[in-house]
Amino acid sequence: MTDALPAADTNTGAIRLTRLPSGLTVVSDTMPRVETVSIGAYVHAGTRDERAEENGVAHFLEHMAFKGTKRRDAAAIAREIEAVGGHLNAYTARENTAYYAKVLKEDVALAADILGDILTNSTFAPEEVERERGVILQEIGQANDTPDDIVFDHFQDTAFQAQPMGRPTLGPAALIEKLPREVLMAYMRRHYGPSRMVVAAAGAIEHDTLVGLAKQHFGDLPVPEEHAAEAARYTGGEFREERDLDQVHVVLGFPGPSYGDSMHYPTMLLSTILGGGMSSRLFQEIREKRGLVYSVYSYHAPYRDGGLFTIYAGTGEDQAAELMPATLEELRRVQRDVTEEELARAKAQLRASVLMSLESTGSRCEQIARQLQVHGRIIPVEETKAKIAAVTVDQVHAAAARAFRGAPTLAALGPAGKVPHLPQIAEKLAA
Repeated sequence: MTDALPAADTNTGAIRLTRLPSGLTVVSDTMPRVETVSIGAYVHAGTRDERAEENGVAHFLEHMAFKGTKRRDAAAIAREIEAVGGHLNAYTARENTAYYAKVLKEDVALAADILGDILTNSTFAPEEVERERGVILQEIGQANDTPDDIVFDHFQDTAFQAQPMGRPTLGPAALIEKLPREVLMAYMRRHYGPSRMVVAAAGAIEHDTLVGLAKQHFGDLPVPEEHAAEAARYTGGEFREERDLDQVHVVLGFPGPSYGDSMHYPTMLLSTILGGGMSSRLFQEIREKRGLVYSVYSYHAPYRDGGLFTIYAGTGEDQAAELMPATLEELRRVQRDVTEEELARAKAQLRASVLMSLESTGSRCEQIARQLQVHGRIIPVEETKAKIAAVTVDQVHAAAARAFRGAPTLAALGPAGKVPHLPQIAEKLAA
C-alpha cells in the first residue's frame, strides 16, 4: 500500500480519525485510565448486500475467517489470542459485519496482526469449508427449534418481502448445503475493500500506534467493486405458523424512521415509553395488571433507509385472544396521552444507556465505527444528549401516529388460532 498521499487526520478530543490513501478509515478513542483495548474491523456490508442465490454468504464468510490463514491454522488463531487472555469474536448483521478483539494494552499489536491476517490471508481450505458448513447447518437447526428466535426471521421476511432486507442472516439450509467455496471468496473480494472498512479501537491506545498497525496489517485489502445495496421497501403483511408449543410467539411491527430521519429520537423515546422496561406501558398493562405474558417489549431498529418498530410478546393459547386487543389499545393511547413525567423518565433511561455505554471499550469501539459508516462522522455525546433532551410530547405523539397508522406486519408462531388476523388488527388501529 502506498502512503504517497497525505492522510486526512481529524482530531476531536480523545477521538482521532485518519483516512489513509487506500480509502481505509482508522479511528481511535483513547481512554487513558483503562488497561485494555478493544479493536475491530467493521465492514460496511451484510445480509442486505447478498444476491438472492447466495443468501447466508456473509454469515458463512464470518465463520470462515477464523478457520485458517496462510500463516495460522484455526487452532493457532485460538491459541495465540487466548495465550494472552484476549477474546476474539465476530458478528453479521443486515448492514454490516464486524470482527473484533479485546486484549490487554500490551497485546494490541497481536490482536491487530490476527485481525488483519484473517481478513487478508484466509485460505478457505475446502475441508474447513465443509466442516463449517455443518456447523452453520446446526446453527440454523437450533434457530428453527427456538420459536422466540426464529419468529423474528419470519417477521423480517414479511415486513420486507422478496428483497434482501427481508432475508435471514443465517440463510436457508437448502442454500447453505450447496454454497460453493468460490462464492465465499467472491463475496469477500466484492465487499471487503479498504473503502468499505473501518479499523477502530478504544481504550489504552495511541492513535498513531493504531494507524501504524492498520497500515501494516490491512495493507493487502482488495479494491472492491462499486456496489449500491437494493433500497429497502417496507411491504407489511402476515405470517403465521401453527406449532405444538405451550406459547404463541407474536411479533407486531410497523415501518419506522431511518437513522437520519428527524423522527429518530422521538421514535426511540416512544419505544422506551411503550415497551422499554418494567415501568413501560406494555409491561405494566400486559404483564403486571393482566398477567397475560412473561415477556413483552418493544424496540425500534433503524436502518440507512428506513426502519422497523417492533413489539414482541409470548403468551399462552388461552390468553392469546386478550393479548392483541390490549396491546392495540396501548398503541392507540400512546398517540394522544403521553405525559411530561413519562417522557422525562424515558429520556433519563435513554440518556443513561448512552452514558453507561461509554464505560465499555467494546461499546465505544463499535459506536465510533458505526457512526462513521452510517453518518459519515463521529456524533459527539453532547449532541446526542441535546437531541434526546429536545424531544417534546407532541413529537412523541407524532412519532406514534406515523408508526401505528402505517401498514402493520404480524408474525405468529405456535398455537396461533386466537391471534387476530391482519385486517382485524388494522381495523382496530384505525378506529
